[in-house]
Amino acid sequence: MADPVIGATIQVTLERALSLASDRIGLLVGFKKDVASMTRSLGFIKDVLADAEEKQNQSRGVQRWLKCLEEVAYDAQNVLDELHYESLHHQVESRIRPKRKVCCFFSFSNINLAFRWRMASKVRDIKLKLNDINQQANGLGLVSRLGMTAALPAAVGDARNRQTDSVLVPIIGRADDESNIVKILLSPSKKVVSVLPIIGMGGLGKTTLAKSIYNNQQIDGHFNKKIWVCVSKKVPIVELFKLILLQVTEEKVEVKDRNVIVGKIRNHLGGERYFLVLDDVWDDDQALWDDFFTTLKGLNPTNGTWCLVTTRLGLVAHSVSGALMMENEPYALGRLPDDHCWSILKEKAVGGQEEPDVLKAIKERVIKRCDGLPLAASVIGGLLRLNRKEEWRSILENRLLSLSGDGDRVMQILQLSFDNLPSPAIKKCFAYCSIFPNDAEMEGDMLIELWMAEGFLQVDLKNRTMVNKTMEEIGEYYLEILLQSSLLEEIRRHGERYYKMHDMVHEVSKSIMSKSTKFINSETGSGDNSNQVRCLVIDSFGEDTINLFESRSNLLHTLFLSQGSLSDDMLMKLKNLHVLNLSGAKHQNLPISIGKLIHLRHINFEGSRSETLPESVCKLYNLQTLRLNSLALKVLPKGTRDLISLRHLHYYTYNEEFQMPLEMGRLTCLQTLAFFKVGREKGRRIGELGSLKNLKGNLEIHNLHLVKDRKGAEEAKLSEKANLFSLRLKWARPWHREGHNYNDEKVLDCLRPHPNLEELVIENFMGDQFPRWLVDLPTATTLPKLASLTFNCCNRCRELLPLQNFRSLKELVITNCGGLTNLPGDMLHSCASLQKLRVTYCYNLFSFPLDLQQMPSLLELGLWKCPKLKTSTTPKGFGFLTSLRKLVIGPFSDDGDDHENSSIYNEFDWSGLISSSSFSSSSALRELELFGLPHMESLPPQIQYLTTLTSLTLVVFGGIKALPDWFGNFAALEDVHLWFFKELGHLPSEDAMRSLTKLKRLEVYGSPLLKERCTPESSGPDSQWSKVSHIQDLRIS
Repeated sequence: MADPVIGATIQVTLERALSLASDRIGLLVGFKKDVASMTRSLGFIKDVLADAEEKQNQSRGVQRWLKCLEEVAYDAQNVLDELHYESLHHQVESRIRPKRKVCCFFSFSNINLAFRWRMASKVRDIKLKLNDINQQANGLGLVSRLGMTAALPAAVGDARNRQTDSVLVPIIGRADDESNIVKILLSPSKKVVSVLPIIGMGGLGKTTLAKSIYNNQQIDGHFNKKIWVCVSKKVPIVELFKLILLQVTEEKVEVKDRNVIVGKIRNHLGGERYFLVLDDVWDDDQALWDDFFTTLKGLNPTNGTWCLVTTRLGLVAHSVSGALMMENEPYALGRLPDDHCWSILKEKAVGGQEEPDVLKAIKERVIKRCDGLPLAASVIGGLLRLNRKEEWRSILENRLLSLSGDGDRVMQILQLSFDNLPSPAIKKCFAYCSIFPNDAEMEGDMLIELWMAEGFLQVDLKNRTMVNKTMEEIGEYYLEILLQSSLLEEIRRHGERYYKMHDMVHEVSKSIMSKSTKFINSETGSGDNSNQVRCLVIDSFGEDTINLFESRSNLLHTLFLSQGSLSDDMLMKLKNLHVLNLSGAKHQNLPISIGKLIHLRHINFEGSRSETLPESVCKLYNLQTLRLNSLALKVLPKGTRDLISLRHLHYYTYNEEFQMPLEMGRLTCLQTLAFFKVGREKGRRIGELGSLKNLKGNLEIHNLHLVKDRKGAEEAKLSEKANLFSLRLKWARPWHREGHNYNDEKVLDCLRPHPNLEELVIENFMGDQFPRWLVDLPTATTLPKLASLTFNCCNRCRELLPLQNFRSLKELVITNCGGLTNLPGDMLHSCASLQKLRVTYCYNLFSFPLDLQQMPSLLELGLWKCPKLKTSTTPKGFGFLTSLRKLVIGPFSDDGDDHENSSIYNEFDWSGLISSSSFSSSSALRELELFGLPHMESLPPQIQYLTTLTSLTLVVFGGIKALPDWFGNFAALEDVHLWFFKELGHLPSEDAMRSLTKLKRLEVYGSPLLKERCTPESSGPDSQWSKVSHIQDLRIS
């Protein structure tokens, strides 16, 4: 059987070899002629590769030729990479001895004689093999197909600026199915646990439907807790419980004992009704499900828990239903109607644009190929989108309509989508994702770093859009192509990008990589020992694994180790390794001999508990990415500066004793550097950042108090770093400094960032005022893209001038600025885009008469722990804040001495706040947090009119003994938090409490009397138990 990805593998390997051959290794005297000859042979072979790929299905001879070529191509790449390493080695040496001319390092005298003889022999051997392969190609009748290379589609904008959000996208055509299932789940149940399987063939959208149900507001209101578990394969029952515990705690499960695991699940569920989704279930073992659901029933005595199961298999649905003797039939998900399939396909192919005539012309035939499957519709739409409209009819007639009617239609369409990816490199990038488990969330930056390490991201000079692009930019572009083709899905969480594959897409990628990738775990064992294995993923280590490892170690390019550890001897056999992922190997230490793995480009050591790295790591001159454990690792190697190819250093430490390695400025390729800690010595000063022109993403600079003067600050050249979007500038706290002669103002003035900056944090700044580039610019700003600005612990600054022309600013935080006394009312008059404003812990602030009319977009306002601020000088104009959703305020300074009548809030703009909330339900305040004082005996009565609140937090109203009955006005209230109500003994009346029909959570802390009265054992007229016994989540401590 032909290898579906061998052509792409060879093409990428040849291009990588040609790239190496054209690099500086051509300067190595003694190798010029042989390398040039090898380059010509590689070029000839590359030209006939397309013809061989097409003919491999008809000719075993061509298949054998391709396999032989693949081996030689890898050998050629390894040899050329070895020469490349030697070139990098000499560059490092030239830095150590700069007086010697660089060119002489490439002469005969400076190349070790034994190395020269060994490499000359290898180069000649490769040259002969390539000549032989060229002759075989002629004998097989393979011809050059120049000019037939498909053009890559134009990039859709700048992939780095692609924006998505976490809001669930409405699914098409499943509203009735969702409504029906939600109705079942919300119906009264006498069972402790009930189960409903959703059954249907692959590609129907079972998981998408389950996600929509999981995020349904009615489900949120009915169940106290929700748990989502992707099963995706047959697992022992203990592993199933471990998966549940992982989702409940969001922490890796270390224990193996079933009783301990189940006990922890019980503790986290706390006797509450929950909703459990088991997605993509394959195991139909009746005994397993009987055991599983018997345990679930014992976890929780409360009736009404539901388990939703998605599966392709009828036997699974029968087994899970049978375990609980359910009367409901499994929910059979049907195919989508044609019009819904068309909507999905059209959206994917042309987005919101008008339907072109060519698409209308093929509509009926394309819909037929979708066969009612939303995944098929999405993939076909993606296939069309990646091709020019003139080619759509040809794709339909020559490819889609020729698909066999036998077998799995979706799998055929997915394979076709893969076949039509626009370049061999993109095919390799897609197939490489199969090394991750099904349903894994793959970090975007990590994927790109891995693809880069494997050599998939080489610049294609024939593609004009990719010329002068970095490898990372090419990787971003490839991700965009895979997203457009529906082969990947994107998830955004906490500012990070993750990518997932549909389980059927994952099956396709695994089948494509089946010959070159080996997975070893307790289920698969070590299996056959194919000589094509280049990638090894090990989840369990046994004798068979060791034998396979040793027999194939010299072929491996990639090793992922999730459990166990490698001996030094085993690690040293991985001579051609490019990627070493030891993120799951906690007890693995890197041996000194790691420096001999000269091809290594990617090390992931994030899971290790090792506190040090061997200095020999710094001999890995090809290393591009180094991922380390920020909690365990105490120090970076002294020679880190010699990692001449390093582009991404993922490491951050809070260790006060940590010092940067000397001369980090030599790492001129570096793009990712989480932080730089300024030191006193030469080689650790801030000027080291000056030569790091390619830094991107986030950067923190610590110890800025050690920057001597303006000249030193200017040497950082922050204004030239166009790819930094987040910058944190941090000085030491005053008590950690020597003397009181601060030069912070001069230093900050010379740390002006590039105009592309989006986030800025200034911390522990001890200047009296901020530089002109940040404030006091009447007509323009140096930071037009700034969206988030934070001032933290800037204690000498007494007044903040208006922020002029920050039209992109969305978030402003001013916190712990003890010297701040006044914030002008017009401070934010040009910040119309501001969405979040937080002023906190400014203990000397007495005036902030902000005109809120200037901020129509404000969603969240926090003004707390500013005890000298009087309500008469707090912001006014709440009536204009129709977008405000969250307000946190108090306590304020009292104008008089009457703490009992909540006078500290008398002059607050309650009328404006109430009017803005009553304007329309969609524009109303949702969350209120109010801080009081220890002796206050009443709440501000105005809050009773904020009837749209869903969350209310009241803190330190120490003199209140009973809550008023007007609490019953809060019909929308879901969460109430009462902290430090020292005298509180009575809640509102029972009628008022029962009026809170949506209340799900009541948390009380620091009210000893109320705690005593809110127990089932309490009795008498003061007992409050009857008022709270119905609340689902009750926490009184």
